[in-house]
Amino acid sequence: MLSNRFNRWTVAAIALMGSAMATVPGAVRAQTPDHPSDTAAQFPTRNDLKALTTSGSYLAARHASVERDAASAAAFYRSALRTDPKNNELLDRAFISSVADGDIDEAVKLAERILTIDKTNRVARLVVGVHDLKFKKYATAQTNINQSIRGPITDLVATLLSGWAAYGAGDAKGGVATIDKLAGPEWYPLFKDLHAGMILELAGKEKDAGTRFERAYKLDDSMLRVTEAYARWLSRNKDSAAATTVYQAFDKKLARHPLIVEGLRDTKAGKKMPPLVDSAQAGAAEALYGIGATLTRRGGEDLALVYLQLSLYLQPTHPLALLSLADLYESVKRPQMAIKVYERVPSSSPLKRNAQIQLAIDLDSADRTDEAIKILKGVTTEDPKDLEAIMALGNIERGRKKFGECGATYSQGVDVLPAGNDKANSVWYYYRGICEERSKQWGKAEADMKKALELQPDQPHVLNYLGYSWIDQGINLDEGMKMIKRAVEQRPDDGYIVDPLGWAYYRIGNYEDAVKNLERAIDLKPEDPTINDHLGDAYWRVGRTLEAKFQWAHARDLKPEADELPKIEAKIANGMTDDNSNSSAAQAEKEKKKDDGKGG
Repeated sequence: MLSNRFNRWTVAAIALMGSAMATVPGAVRAQTPDHPSDTAAQFPTRNDLKALTTSGSYLAARHASVERDAASAAAFYRSALRTDPKNNELLDRAFISSVADGDIDEAVKLAERILTIDKTNRVARLVVGVHDLKFKKYATAQTNINQSIRGPITDLVATLLSGWAAYGAGDAKGGVATIDKLAGPEWYPLFKDLHAGMILELAGKEKDAGTRFERAYKLDDSMLRVTEAYARWLSRNKDSAAATTVYQAFDKKLARHPLIVEGLRDTKAGKKMPPLVDSAQAGAAEALYGIGATLTRRGGEDLALVYLQLSLYLQPTHPLALLSLADLYESVKRPQMAIKVYERVPSSSPLKRNAQIQLAIDLDSADRTDEAIKILKGVTTEDPKDLEAIMALGNIERGRKKFGECGATYSQGVDVLPAGNDKANSVWYYYRGICEERSKQWGKAEADMKKALELQPDQPHVLNYLGYSWIDQGINLDEGMKMIKRAVEQRPDDGYIVDPLGWAYYRIGNYEDAVKNLERAIDLKPEDPTINDHLGDAYWRVGRTLEAKFQWAHARDLKPEADELPKIEAKIANGMTDDNSNSSAAQAEKEKKKDDGKGG
């Protein structure tokens, strides 16, 4: 039997191919011991794949590719390839999917088959070249890598890898010369100087290495790896004070990066720090990581995925490559895959704590909230002043409506907030105020909301929340309405801000203005069940009863929260009666928190 996800793929294939698809076995999960229902771990077995025709495997693979599930896509393509071994398209797709999945050993086998058919396939050449480099076959690595050149990105990557292969073969001078010959865009010199410097450093040419690092640093002193390479060189060849200055300059641009914090600690202790890389393989991994991470930030996810997987093939525990790969998966909405990558970050790395925080966030998004909370409580126990971990824990608790717990968690953060950062500090009071209000502590909540506005005046989410809370309680009506209007002025295209304005008009009995603003909110957020429900109530009040029932039916179909569904169904059946008209207050109570996770 196959997994649920596998079953969905086969259904898609059947829809496309009809009778071309073979009969598919029933659904079963390939489970992991720790997480028997973990959908990220559901992959077809070899026996499962035997049940599919070539067309069925192909279409299932295409669907998996769209879902960015490279592991399953690769399995399906390889299954199709076994039944149609001369199909070059299947061969190419199986190869690319294997690279994207990080199964480089399998990708190398497929690449070698591709190269017997097409000797000019550049990606295949690159993968085989990286494999050669990993196993110290430096001459063939250079030959293959040099044939992978195609454009500005691939030219740079291939040249840097060729330079590292030359160094591995004992020709550091030739490796640097190869890198120096490359001409191209204005951003090339930064990478060229960094990697030439690292090769010279390992070759014992410390003075020349320092010249290259200094040059790269002057080109961009905000690049983490340039800063690290230069500071490490300074700690050995100049003095600790010079290295400390470089680290401190970076810290002013991006405060408390774990690698910079570690570097500052070591240089202040007078340590002479080793080079950033220690081998040709590590240098090549660094090149692949650097370009891959840059592409991830600039929207080139597909090529970035290839480079990051190859980087990790050369250096499986490279923490920055792992974090970049996980970040890439998050950017394409694949948190389950990101989870598996974060779990690979070595416990000895200064970046492990960052990985743990992101891991917890992704676990929560995968409905593994208890695990997420346990991880974050462990981080905050180890460092009670870790504001990032405390914020992540509070946000998860708030998102899961653990309002008593999140209030206490945010208080832990408020107690250690640094002075002078009013804008950043404001959000702590706002979030704590939400938790207090939802846990029936209005006095504390109101004080925190006012404090948040004191620190960051005119923050639209705080204005919206506090203003509506006053109107909902029948107090400070004029001031509350002014606050909500100020919020809408700043965020006129935010449905979660416009809706409370409409609902505030409803609460004070101005149904015409309520309709006008709620219709605007629906235009902005047509898929939100609560806004549709609000508009239905407003329509009913102005006598537009058929439209009201339509909006309520739409709200019902949009899957509202379980406690709201019976109220909506009652209104659909009976209209707004004395028994259900007060449900609006409960809905409003919920709606004014629609931006709970969006403020700050």
